Amino acid sequence: MPVVSTMEDERAVGGIVVGVDGSARALEAVRWAAREAASRHAGLHLVSGFDPAIAWYGEGGPVPPVPVDSVEQAAKADLVRAAAVAREVAPRVPLRTERARHQPVPLLLDESRRALMVVLGASGRGGYRGMLTGSTAVSVVAHAACPVVVVRPPGTPGGPVVVGVDGSPASARALEVAFDAASRRGVPLVAVHSWSDADYVTLPVQYGLVETAPTREEQARVLAECLAGWQEKYPDVRVDRVVLKDRPRHCLLEWSGKAQLVVVGSHGRGGFQGMLLGSTSQALLHHARCPVLVVRP
Repeated sequence: MPVVSTMEDERAVGGIVVGVDGSARALEAVRWAAREAASRHAGLHLVSGFDPAIAWYGEGGPVPPVPVDSVEQAAKADLVRAAAVAREVAPRVPLRTERARHQPVPLLLDESRRALMVVLGASGRGGYRGMLTGSTAVSVVAHAACPVVVVRPPGTPGGPVVVGVDGSPASARALEVAFDAASRRGVPLVAVHSWSDADYVTLPVQYGLVETAPTREEQARVLAECLAGWQEKYPDVRVDRVVLKDRPRHCLLEWSGKAQLVVVGSHGRGGFQGMLLGSTSQALLHHARCPVLVVRP
């Protein structure tokens, strides 16, 4: 894969990867990732992808070289601008930039195999110059090998870290990541467990499969069991427990207006088997009012 790469420090490899396409949202993602890299003493790797389709048109006829050259020059300029933003936010963080002649989604998924996390803007430009459309972010979140942060509005300064908990393997991993994030930021952790009657199936007795929605007390015990051990491991983190009978996505979207970060699993207990992203994570990616960190099991 042909690349144009600059390296300031080898420690930038395997650190936090940020997709860059010149959009304002991508630069917000760079700022967020630079602060996160500084707090983790990790490197920052800014990448820009290239869609080979822009080199062809019509019945396979090549586009004249001037437009393609212009796209390349613009992409390299976007990387320079993004690097300047990163240095302004975190001047001591090891930094690497890379312009890769590879489609954005495969590029970011490949990087996710070595990265601590991948950070994307909520949406990018799309088209010739851009790479981070909304569909790109959803695809990366669904298939990445590491946690993915989608940076939406900056969130509430000093607000808590909010985590969705439902007892699934993905939410167990999200809980671990959320405790770490709250500890690093020195803020409380709000653990949200919500449910609705639609999550539970009630069938006639003759089928031998009768399941009724549990009580609030039973759901509170589920949350307590999920939190067991974590508060001992992170004694510095104050935990506020929220147990509500409501759709999880409704509850977490409301909390996103008060939080600086929302953490969820990629696919929770209530979805269909085989789906890579649940409805809750999908809703947060598109509508949350703060950055969203999605964790796969």
